[in-house]
Amino acid sequence: MRCGALFILVLGAASLAQSSPKSVTVPITLDHNRVIINVDLTLPNGATERIRGWVDNGNSELLLSRRVATLMELAVSCDDQACSAPPPHEITIGAMKVPLTAVKVAKVPLKPAAAAAVIAPGLSAEINLPSTILRNYDVLISYPDHELTLAPPGALKFNGPKTKVVVNPANGLIQIPSQIEKKKINLSLDVGASISLLAPDLFDSLAAAHPTWPHMTGAVGSANIWGLDSEPQWKLMRVDRIQYGPLFLTNVPVVEFPGDCMDFFEKRVGIPTEGLLGADALANYRVGIDYAHSTVYFDIGRLFNFPEFDVIGLILRPEDDGRFTILGIADYDGKPSVAGVQPGDHLAAVDGIPVHGNTMGQVWKMLGGEPGKERRVTIERDGKRFTVTAKVQHFLGDIDDDESKEKAKKK
Repeated sequence: MRCGALFILVLGAASLAQSSPKSVTVPITLDHNRVIINVDLTLPNGATERIRGWVDNGNSELLLSRRVATLMELAVSCDDQACSAPPPHEITIGAMKVPLTAVKVAKVPLKPAAAAAVIAPGLSAEINLPSTILRNYDVLISYPDHELTLAPPGALKFNGPKTKVVVNPANGLIQIPSQIEKKKINLSLDVGASISLLAPDLFDSLAAAHPTWPHMTGAVGSANIWGLDSEPQWKLMRVDRIQYGPLFLTNVPVVEFPGDCMDFFEKRVGIPTEGLLGADALANYRVGIDYAHSTVYFDIGRLFNFPEFDVIGLILRPEDDGRFTILGIADYDGKPSVAGVQPGDHLAAVDGIPVHGNTMGQVWKMLGGEPGKERRVTIERDGKRFTVTAKVQHFLGDIDDDESKEKAKKK
């Protein structure tokens, strides 16, 4: 597995200058737990083009779609694996102009024409806002209000409990002092990740010590990050309690970090780390990032348990041509959760609604619902289509065992 597919790779970049003192608040769309906003480009002919942007503080590299590179008349150079181009001079978010000129290189995917308008299959965005851009602002991501606020350093008043963090000076990546089972660790803050990941040694030690914690194999729901070949074998588990800075999070779903990616991840972070906390664990919070003072705030906005694993148990890969390949079928109660489907099939529709060209988040909404609900799933195999009936299952249920109850009595 190529780790770059998991992280979209990372490169350091120089600090960026602010071009406007004005703060701006814009609406966000949550797609597979990813923060998506509208971004405006000024084209060489003076016209304005509105595109979708992905707010990804866990990645330091600037990404552009091939369509954007073409619209901006950028000089694209390619090898057998990828393409690159000089970045646009700036983008506009709301009324704020955000300069990109200090970023030396933008990565452009090596895509066929059908996928030219995205930076990755299954994602609607044509540009990302990486840590190398965001670190020059006060940033407030309000998941309850579906809003993103950007402002010059020191301009925002943040609310909620706060914690000092480690910000990598080369790329703006953030590590938050954390604790699991009395072990002090660092975990990244990664609002661009759809789920949390733990280092293999830590994941395996927790799984061995707590066999009653819900666990499973197969990246369903928000764990189906990109559709990597290894995702059907990924291990998932709910962790009873994670102290994350000032927060005490419970019932946290985590994925075992792919072992061949951990060294890459830690080198990128710059200090010892045990993984990352993804956006799904922060869905009830307004997350304020004060890069200038290496401080992160967590303001609770609601109390809601998101049923992200009440789904049909398929593991999917979004393709460049807009199709969705079935990589695997998760087991439920010891047997495949969907009968009549096999790896290599393509998911064509759910209850008659075509999935072609949708995002991962949109498709997983189609596959979710109340446990026990039956769905008509249209499958394509060898050019022929047929329909199977599949049930929504309650994968990775909440922790509710004698061990947790005993812990609660002692507190």
